[in-house]
Amino acid sequence: MAWVWFTLGAVVLQTVRNALQSKISSHVNTSGVTLSRFLLAPPIALGYLFLLNTSSPQPLPHFSISFLGVVLCASLFQIAATSLMVVLFKQKNFAIGAGLAKSEALVAGVVGMLFFGSYLTLLGWAGIVIGGVAVFVLSSGKGLKGISTKTMFIGLLCGTCFALTSLLVREASHMLDMPFVHAAAWVLLWVLCIQALSLSAFIGSRKPFVFKQLWQAKTSVLAISTVSCLGSICWFTAMALQHVALVKTLGQLEVLLTLLLSHFWLKNAVTRREVAGLLLIGVAAIMVMWA
Repeated sequence: MAWVWFTLGAVVLQTVRNALQSKISSHVNTSGVTLSRFLLAPPIALGYLFLLNTSSPQPLPHFSISFLGVVLCASLFQIAATSLMVVLFKQKNFAIGAGLAKSEALVAGVVGMLFFGSYLTLLGWAGIVIGGVAVFVLSSGKGLKGISTKTMFIGLLCGTCFALTSLLVREASHMLDMPFVHAAAWVLLWVLCIQALSLSAFIGSRKPFVFKQLWQAKTSVLAISTVSCLGSICWFTAMALQHVALVKTLGQLEVLLTLLLSHFWLKNAVTRREVAGLLLIGVAAIMVMWA
């Protein structure tokens, strides 16, 4: 059940990261908000890997061409997913778009079964479907009236990119002949280095003004990179230990945490729809933990 604790840790950290990214998205370009997630994260990932090898030494793994290809694809899909999520921050129908982005659990289940050899029990599938319904209930407000086709498309595309990222990360972790915790740490380091270097190069050649925006928000950038890296450590480890679809379904507790913060911190009223959605998320979480 270690994957459960890693997933819960990731949920808390991702909630904080999304809030921080949403805050700077009003005055930093989309590519800059995306880069803030990766920019200062590689040294933290390297430090984590050093601590792991200090407590449990492992030989340097062999990085095959196929491993590097999988890691590269995972890196690019996560950049795309993060950029799409930032775009959703700026949509009028953000709640619905973000809810549709959570379709990643269902997409991961289907794609994982078809192309990655994942096998899920009937209970696991039921939990995934219920979790998807719960997120949609919570995000759809009074219904689909007024939602734009653009927001729906961005949300679903975002969820698909996140799902492919997670599946490729799990695949890369299983390609290294070492304990899953160490393998996940190596994959994370590779992914973060590729993302930080490639996105920095793109911004430097196309939008150099973004670096000035990031410097002006340097405190927030440091916080985002730190929280994001710690969250990724939790996500990558959980996905190395358990099927991606189950991890992502349990990860939908992020929606519950966000709403609880909204109600108890911002003092917003709880609606019957939200109570129903929260109960469904709870049921889905229990089902996937026992699947």
